[in-house]
Amino acid sequence: MSAEDVKETTDLRVAGLKALRAALPGVVPAEGDLDMRDGKLGEDLVEIGLSTVWGALWGREGLAPRDRSLVTLGILIALGAETELKTHVRVALTNGVTRDELAEVIYHSAGYTGFPRAVAARTAAREALGE
Repeated sequence: MSAEDVKETTDLRVAGLKALRAALPGVVPAEGDLDMRDGKLGEDLVEIGLSTVWGALWGREGLAPRDRSLVTLGILIALGAETELKTHVRVALTNGVTRDELAEVIYHSAGYTGFPRAVAARTAAREALGE
């Protein structure tokens, strides 16, 4: 890995930490480095996501965080990715999406992803909201 590659990776990680902290205040420590490795199989997956998803995508300026949340919710519902959806329900609320808008995203998804996916999304959202 060249020095330039190392710098780019470091920059993306820094951007990823910034975006993650903004998306999950109180969940992710506000300062200092963050190491979420646990010594188990696939422990680098979180680090990869921090640089690629949070740094390279959420760190971009092309969409507001609120808009990114709405897009992400729709994608996760379509994929049936309820575990990730639970986290992104909280992220969406932080980014200004209202509970009524969350419900509308779920309703809207029923027409495109099918009723079972919408019901699973509603269940995941309710769990994320403590309902």
